[in-house]
Amino acid sequence: MNNFLDLCRETIGASHVITDAADMAGYLTDWRRRFTGRALAVLRPGSTEEVAALVRLCRQFGVPMVPQGGNTGLVLGSVPDDTGNEVVLSLGRMNRIRAVDTVNNTMTVDAGCVLATIQNTAAEAERLFPLSLAAEGSCTIGGNLASNAGGTGVLRYGNARELCLGLEVVTAQGEIWDGLRGLRKDNTGYDLRDLYIGSEGTLGIITGAVLKLFPQPKAKVTALAAMSSPDDALALLTLAQDRCGATLTGFELMSRFCLELVAKHYPQMQPPFPQPYAQYVLLELSDSESEEHAMSLFESLITEALETNRIQDAVVAGSLAQSRALWDLREHIPLAQANEGKNIKHDVSVPISRIGDFIRETDALLQQAFPGIRMVTFGHLGDGNLHYNVSPPLGVSDVEFIGRQHEVNQVVHDSVHRHLGSISAEHGLGALKRDEIRQYKSDVELVLMATIKRALDPDNLMNPGKVLPA
Repeated sequence: MNNFLDLCRETIGASHVITDAADMAGYLTDWRRRFTGRALAVLRPGSTEEVAALVRLCRQFGVPMVPQGGNTGLVLGSVPDDTGNEVVLSLGRMNRIRAVDTVNNTMTVDAGCVLATIQNTAAEAERLFPLSLAAEGSCTIGGNLASNAGGTGVLRYGNARELCLGLEVVTAQGEIWDGLRGLRKDNTGYDLRDLYIGSEGTLGIITGAVLKLFPQPKAKVTALAAMSSPDDALALLTLAQDRCGATLTGFELMSRFCLELVAKHYPQMQPPFPQPYAQYVLLELSDSESEEHAMSLFESLITEALETNRIQDAVVAGSLAQSRALWDLREHIPLAQANEGKNIKHDVSVPISRIGDFIRETDALLQQAFPGIRMVTFGHLGDGNLHYNVSPPLGVSDVEFIGRQHEVNQVVHDSVHRHLGSISAEHGLGALKRDEIRQYKSDVELVLMATIKRALDPDNLMNPGKVLPA
């Protein structure tokens, strides 16, 4: 493979072809540090043309490619396997903001742009790019689109798919498809954009995107409500949507144990209530009129929710600092859970109307099969996405509990399927869940997916071993 690597160096510069084991290490280990692969090299192209040239070289020499953005994925989709035969194509150097159009409300960017940079650039133009998630300081928009990322704003703005108007993609043949059209309406054939979004780099490499922008809200207000059950949270959601309409942009469910973990590992972060409650919901309104109008809506909503026993208590943030403190409770749940020890994570979705039944039934099944397990249940209730995580019983070692991960997953995913849900809501399938979908997708779906893969990547060089069952 020396000739291949020499040609790569000629194509993108020797300093951007990384072969030293220590220098490659950060590209080979997944975000949760559960798996470390091996690679022939890490290639860091600086332009779409360089990506295309590298793909043609990989095709010529039969070298499999693993596209990588910020490497913040949670399903082993952005790291190589352990053969050492693959190369990682890291798009981190491709980080230009190509254009901002405030009349068309679009931004055209390189795929390697960090999400937070895009958010800040939009804000500087007095616009909003609403995709928001915990890893926004390091994840890239190419990875967000490749995995069809969700986050906290899906209730109002939709997933990454709904926030993208056009793509630039390097195909498995090393050709460049320029689909960077900032059009809301374009009925000229098959929707190639949506085909590549969510494909996790298995069909081609996203190198650029046209993103939707929105007017900046005049005000954002936040509240934390406490209640006795997920069913009460659903009742509050219905009321909030009825009273607040499109101004409701956040609705995050958190169980009591979630906030207990946060308070345990981050003592400066305490729930703002004199007593604990079974469930909490973090609500956010984004108002196009004024802060006074938003506060009036919130106060009316909270009053009615209290009077109708949908909630037991609530606080409305009266300042940006108080709002930030409430969001910190939500955003520190994964960090607190990591500090507590290893756990078994699930990124699932079920129809919103079934969430209460799903949690109640699945909690009982898990307690029956694994007595003493501790449930860390939180997520985007407004769009049906739960991070339904399971911590081991007290006194049970992490290693022993993780050894039963398949059994835990089977209980959870079977329950998701019974409730007409999905075993991956926003993280993708990667290598972690690819084989499980055999149990939950029809043969027709699997055949159609395999047919698309063969048609667009007949040599199976684009992120092989991901998404599709072996």
